[in-house]
Amino acid sequence: TVPAPTAAGVDGVRAVLARGGAPEALALPAATALGEDAAEQLAHDPWRLLAVAGVRPTQADGFARALLGQGAGPGDERRAASLLGWLLEQAALKGHTALEAPTLEAALAQYGVPDPAESLERAIGEGAVLVFQEPLGPPAAEGEEQPVRVLVGLEGYALAEESLADGLARLANTFDAPADWEKAAAGPGADLIRAVSGHGLVTHTGGEAARAEPLALLAAARDQGLRVCLAAHTPAHGAVTVADLLSGAAGPGRDADGQFAVDLLVVLDAPQLDVETAAALVESVPDGARLVLSGDPGVLGSAGPGRVFADVLAARACPQLVSRTPDPGPIGELVSGIGIGELNQVDAPGKEVVIVPVQAAGEAVHRAVQLVAESVPRAFGIPADAVQVITPGHGGPAGTRALNAALKERLNPGPGRFGGFDPGDRVVHVPSPGRAVPARVVSADAQGLHLDAAGARIVVPKERVESQVRHGWAVTAHQAVGARWPAAVVVLPKDAAQALSRDWVYTAFGRAERHLSVVHGVDQALPQAVAGVLPKPRTTRLTGLLRALVAAAQEQPE
Repeated sequence: TVPAPTAAGVDGVRAVLARGGAPEALALPAATALGEDAAEQLAHDPWRLLAVAGVRPTQADGFARALLGQGAGPGDERRAASLLGWLLEQAALKGHTALEAPTLEAALAQYGVPDPAESLERAIGEGAVLVFQEPLGPPAAEGEEQPVRVLVGLEGYALAEESLADGLARLANTFDAPADWEKAAAGPGADLIRAVSGHGLVTHTGGEAARAEPLALLAAARDQGLRVCLAAHTPAHGAVTVADLLSGAAGPGRDADGQFAVDLLVVLDAPQLDVETAAALVESVPDGARLVLSGDPGVLGSAGPGRVFADVLAARACPQLVSRTPDPGPIGELVSGIGIGELNQVDAPGKEVVIVPVQAAGEAVHRAVQLVAESVPRAFGIPADAVQVITPGHGGPAGTRALNAALKERLNPGPGRFGGFDPGDRVVHVPSPGRAVPARVVSADAQGLHLDAAGARIVVPKERVESQVRHGWAVTAHQAVGARWPAAVVVLPKDAAQALSRDWVYTAFGRAERHLSVVHGVDQALPQAVAGVLPKPRTTRLTGLLRALVAAAQEQPE
């Protein structure tokens, strides 16, 4: 963890910001991002301000001109180096762990850097960014040149990806205790049990119903006397969250070497693993233990950089078990179709799937509130508290903010005395980017806001409430992934048409167990998104790294 900046450090930064006409509010985040000599760094190189989240290049340029005068030109070496770091951090927010060199050079040119190729070369030479050459296609014949792609990345993500590849290869190669679990290999999960009995690393893919298979595996391993642990992205019955496992707040604890005290770790929701979390997790699994990564490849990817699960599957570095357990009922049929690009009309005799057409955003909000508060509880006996509203974005007339305001007014009206919250409010606690923990407000006092998250008590300090707590009757699909509710109301307002993609629709519709209502205002954009809008590609290195390690292991003499 980064040490908190000192008061003197923040004051020093505040003085430099004032000289350059930058907002005083940036003092604390700048001192935190840049470390103890933040003021000196900014005075010497004003473009370092780009290390602060939310600062744009135009703002950093204005700050630099105010501090350096005519010396702050677009070709300044310091500017190019900071821009490179900023571009790679922006790419990480979209899931990339690296970018191709030509992509970076084109981006630098867009920001007026006179010689992008030279600037990139200089930054590589100074170690500000790292460069990698990744072979393309099959190995070249002797005497022929191997085509490569040149990737550029930041050190933190590069090291995480390399550590993760090494850790996965270590588990696959240090496992030497195959066992005969044939007696336990019956019913759901039989194939998975057989595979895991003989291998240190296994992947398992399937929909929601397929989660029964890893549970059968855990029971079989327990019967063999193994120490087992089940981890998931969000709180789930019988599982610890990945975050709590890593922090030591829950789970098996660690041995004297700092490794998890387990013989088998099963990780559900594997598509939600970003590269840094996955590296920390895999590093903590001891030699000779078994690791199973399980999840549904059709859902939205991780909030953080990387596409860990998809890359491991693409590398074919271990046995891959594909579940044949279909998700049941009309909702399962609908979601399975979406997974292969088809939005089918399904037979729903029990009103398991209902489409509610709307025109305007205001009508969409009104209908969503009506469904949660009246229609779904009356028709299905599902209480309003067990109905989750999902919508593509936070802003706009039918985004989460507008929907939550309307749902609070109807379901738990109150003055919002503590930062807009009242006891009984449904909320989402976001302790770190990409983690969204559903909770309920219990009370508030001088310590902060007291939440109940599936029985666990959380206290969010007063100064963090605004940044970490949101109302939670309505969430985005990214916040909902990994969790399920008895009923879901998916709101698709007209202005959300551009945000839809196959993986978004698949994730949102798949959050419902018994009933799904779709408040539909996007006309043909929905079937078009399901048929043709595929997940945005992410540039990562893990597949190549894993393939190289597997090839090297195969070439080792016995």
